[in-house]
This record gives sequence, C-alpha cells and structure tokens, in this order.
Amino acid sequence: MNDLSDFISHLPKAELHLHIEGTFEPELIFAIAKRNNVKLAYDNVEQLRQAYNFTNLQDFLNIYYQGMSVLLTSQDFYDLTMAYLKRVKLDNTRHVEIFFDPQGHMERGVSFKTAFNGIYDALKDGQTQLDISFKLIMCFLRHLPEEDAIKTWQEAQPYIKYIDGIGLDSSELNNPPEKFKNVFAMAKKSGLKLVAHAGEEGPPEYIYNALDILKIERLDHGNRALEDDELTKRLMRDQITLTVCPQSNLRLCVIDDMKNHPLKTMLDLGLKATINSDDPAYFGGYLNDNYIAVTKALDLSMDQLITLAKNSFSGSFLSDDDINHHLKEIDIYVNGSNG
Repeated sequence: MNDLSDFISHLPKAELHLHIEGTFEPELIFAIAKRNNVKLAYDNVEQLRQAYNFTNLQDFLNIYYQGMSVLLTSQDFYDLTMAYLKRVKLDNTRHVEIFFDPQGHMERGVSFKTAFNGIYDALKDGQTQLDISFKLIMCFLRHLPEEDAIKTWQEAQPYIKYIDGIGLDSSELNNPPEKFKNVFAMAKKSGLKLVAHAGEEGPPEYIYNALDILKIERLDHGNRALEDDELTKRLMRDQITLTVCPQSNLRLCVIDDMKNHPLKTMLDLGLKATINSDDPAYFGGYLNDNYIAVTKALDLSMDQLITLAKNSFSGSFLSDDDINHHLKEIDIYVNGSNG
C-alpha cells in the first residue's frame, strides 16, 4: 500500500464533488469569527472539532450551517476558498468543480454578491497562482421550497455568465428531485450544466427522476443505483459520471465499513465512478485521503486508480482539448512511474 500511496500522491486528478462551505476547518472558523466579532457556541477549536463527530446527514447539516454563520464579507469567502485551493494543491489536484450554497447565506442576510465575489475571486487567483482550473456550480437547497430556489436563480442573473452549472444538495429524504423541475428547466434553457445529489440516502427512484425530470448530466453520489439492475445498466450505457464520496459515506453511515463501499463494484460493472471529498473538513479527509482510504479497504489496483483519475477529467465540464491534455498528463506520469 505504501507504493500506491506514493503513486496516488503524485497522480494528477480533478475533484468534481466539493462543497466549498464544507472545507471550513475549525481554526479558520475561529479566526473569521474573531475578525467579525461573531460569538460561537464553542469555547475553543478543539471543542468545535469534537462537535464534528456526527453520525447522520441531518446532524452534519446542523453543524455545517452553524459554521457558515461566521461568513459575512467577501474576504471571508475568499479566505475560505483560497484555503481549500492551497490544500488540494498538495494532493496534485489540477481542476476543481466546486458547489456553493447561496441560499444558506442569503437567508441570514449575506447577499449573493458578497458570497459570489469572494468565492470567484479566489478561484481566479487560484488558477493564476496555483495552476488549478475551475468550474463553479450553484446549488439549490432541497429542503427549501422551489419558490425559494427560483428567487435565488433570479438573484444570480447578473453573475450567471460566470457560473457553469447548477446542482441540488441538502437533505435528500422526502425532497425528491422533481420538486425542482421548473428551476432546472430554466437553467437548462440558459445553457448551464445540470447535476444533482441523488441515491445517497434516497432510493433509486430519485436517481431516475433526476435523470428523466431534471435532465441531469452528472450524478452526485449515486450509491443506491446498484439496487436497481436496469438503472445500473442505463448509467453504464450512457456513461453518466458518478461523483462518489467514500469518507463522506462512512461518516454519514451510508456504509458501515469502508470495506463495504460499492466503489469497486461500480468499477467492475463499468460505471464511470470518480473519487471526491464532499465536505473534507467535516469528514476527515481531502482528495488523496479518500483515494488512500478506499484503496486500502477495497484493495484497488493501480489500473483502477488510473481509471478513477482519468474519469475525474473525462467526467468534468472541461473542454475536450483540456480533458485530453490532462489524460495525456496522466499517461506521462504513469509511464514515468513504471519506468
């Protein structure tokens, strides 16, 4: 495994499922809280870190939204985003497609402009200073009504040319994809890419509806697709990219042991799976940590790791030329490693 860990650390890769608010490390939360004179419910960094020991999606979301409460200025969002980019640079991440949740900020009085400007400016600087390219995906919170999502869509219009896609996140159960069919139709008409969380906690039916009603082009999570043979065959046939998040699945009890993670089965079936960190500050690991954990648990081969890395680029929203550039970069690295 040591050889594979070293191989993983230098393997060029992209991250396609990352909530920027989920990269908020306790140290940075306290630093920004102090800067903004925000009183936290925790006395110190270690106490806050202990609060990260949740066991289900809703408990995680509760602490997640508490952390967001200290983000008040564009500088705060810039610092959050730049901290993530500097961290994933260490994992040899070449491209990121990040989610942001404007509703979670607007509902506490922080304007769309404030959040967007900070995040986007950091992404632009990261591209220049760290050589990490990016796509930005605006997510709607599925526990809120579609009317709220439509208002957010309207608020985003002055910035829409800088946004590459829309997504759907937050509490999945009892919030089926079809609840958001109108706002997704608006985004599709505007030419944005469409993705959605489905099949993490929700049933295979949610995945069908995300594909057929929302018309998504990429599936976030998708674990429970394997419960339905016809759905699995469809995802394989259409080569729909699945943005799988192993450590997230373990921490939120989607699986009970990493050895039971479906990623290897997905690869064996020919599904276009990728590895991602989801909310790494809360789930105990960034991109390479997820690669290493699942490789160790499932005894993944070097060829499977290469497939996962290549899937992360071919499943991205980069141009064909950029995708091919990164695929060649992987081949050069692999040939050098084998030499």
